[in-house]
Amino acid sequence: MEIRNPYLLFLGDAPDQLAAKTANGVRVWRPDWCIGQRRLPGCNADCAVPDLTIEEAAAAGARTMILGVANRGGFMPDSWIAEMVQAVSLGMDIASGLHTRITAIPELVEAAKAHGRSLHEVRQPTREFSVANGTRRSGKRLLTVGTDVSVGKMFTTLAIERELHARGLAASFRATGQTGIFIAGSGVSIDAVIADFISGAVEWLAPENEPEHWDVIEGQGSLFNVSYAGVTLGLIHGAQPDVLVMCHEAGRPHMRGMPHFPVIDIPTCVAACLEAARLTNPAVRCAGVSINTSRLDEAEGRAFCARIAGETGLVTVDPMRDGVAPLVDAVLRD
Repeated sequence: MEIRNPYLLFLGDAPDQLAAKTANGVRVWRPDWCIGQRRLPGCNADCAVPDLTIEEAAAAGARTMILGVANRGGFMPDSWIAEMVQAVSLGMDIASGLHTRITAIPELVEAAKAHGRSLHEVRQPTREFSVANGTRRSGKRLLTVGTDVSVGKMFTTLAIERELHARGLAASFRATGQTGIFIAGSGVSIDAVIADFISGAVEWLAPENEPEHWDVIEGQGSLFNVSYAGVTLGLIHGAQPDVLVMCHEAGRPHMRGMPHFPVIDIPTCVAACLEAARLTNPAVRCAGVSINTSRLDEAEGRAFCARIAGETGLVTVDPMRDGVAPLVDAVLRD
């Protein structure tokens, strides 16, 4: 799959900034690929790139419209279809990471065929996987885990990979979600893999490697989020991680979209993830905690990180405000 850039980021009618995390992630990590955003009435997200109509984006040279919304359940409103058909008719491909299949929309398929354009289903695996075998494999692997969904696992993983590279170490970002795949250009959208094969897919994604090579694997979901815990567990087992990094958003009162489920405390989450990971790597350890403190001012954020460090005994940073060098120091510590 080759996704052509530059991109037009389609935000649709995203209700808040977090709902546009796919578009925002691409904009943060591949800013030179993003020429603008398309927002519909009612959109409350903003990726801080120019607002463009479909016509303006085509004239500016956009080659692919990225559906940049990650909503609950991965569905696609009917109101988006006309926008996609227009983009295709003006020369753009469409790339989607939603569960709704764009290749099952007749008018869009017809338009793509008529104009010679491609429809990329990033969330749909393009190959089959074996079940996991759990056999110990060479190389080093780090997996980010979280207290909930959308707490910064992908951002933390990419930042750690970049820091490892800055230190001259061999490392590969392994994308397991649609945003990561848009950024990396490859990967497996693990939540679209049939349940029996999730762990096997991760074994394929992060195979045996050189002894000092780090596979830095993007986490998904949370063991404590009832909607996605099954995906998280399969990912933990297949990753066979040597090191975990726990991710959390400060100030989140409950699981995203589920006010009847409170967020679980970080020490409990660390203990549960370590227990799950010991099935395939008894020597696994948690190197530290990555906190998204964007809801707090700088002083509050630093106080929150200090409190979590005291509660867990682990290095705790906000990767946006502090960088991840202290985390990587802890990762590399024997």
